[in-house]
Order: sequence, then C-alpha cells, then structure tokens
Amino acid sequence: MEEQRIQTCDVYRTDPNLPPRFNNPHRFHGYSQKFINPLYRTSNQTYGSRRPTVHEMPTQFKGTTRQFSEAMLQSGMYRDHGFNTSVERSRVTAATATLSNRANLHHYYHYGNQNNNHDGNNN
Repeated sequence: MEEQRIQTCDVYRTDPNLPPRFNNPHRFHGYSQKFINPLYRTSNQTYGSRRPTVHEMPTQFKGTTRQFSEAMLQSGMYRDHGFNTSVERSRVTAATATLSNRANLHHYYHYGNQNNNHDGNNN
C-alpha cells in the first residue's frame, strides 16, 4: 500500500504559482548526519537533518528578477583604465640571480649602468 502524502495545498491556501518543490515536502530528505562529529554538532545541523513538514513549507513564492544580472551581462564588468604607477620588477632576473652576481645585480638595479669613476673622467 502506498503511503498517503500530504501536500501543502491540502492544509493551507497556497499561491497558484507555487513551485512544486514547496507543495511537496516529501521531496526534501534533510542533510546527512554521518560525517558530523556529535561533539561538535550544532542545533542548526540537528534541525536541518530532519525532513520538513507541511507546516514549515512556504505558501507563496516571490522570485527575484534578473534585471541587474542582465544589465551586467550586456555591459560587461567594470574595468579600471587608470594609470599604473607602481614599479614593476623583473621576476626572471631576480629568480635567476645567483649568490655570486647578486651584489652586481643590486648595484645595477639601484644605480644603473654608471661608471664608478668619481673624478669626472669617462675613460
């Protein structure tokens, strides 16, 4: 014999456009408890593990429009076209620098390709 399943519309006056999932609470199964340690179980997890009854189901459903999402899809995401003022450092040069030439790399990075002659002669 098949179990008699009560729908939400049998007990309450429901909206005619109510989705079928809210009119049939027997379709919900609750969340599994086998992976939750009983020591750390919260009251919300205990409540969510039970199947809802007809009295807990909504009697009307007001879905939201996709007006904002549609506008974003047509115009695209915001893109910053401002100037990038940060200094870029080469990852390749810094990653391949060895200990022997690290001092030379440091000097070249800070002072450029200048001569170390301080007497003013460029020989």
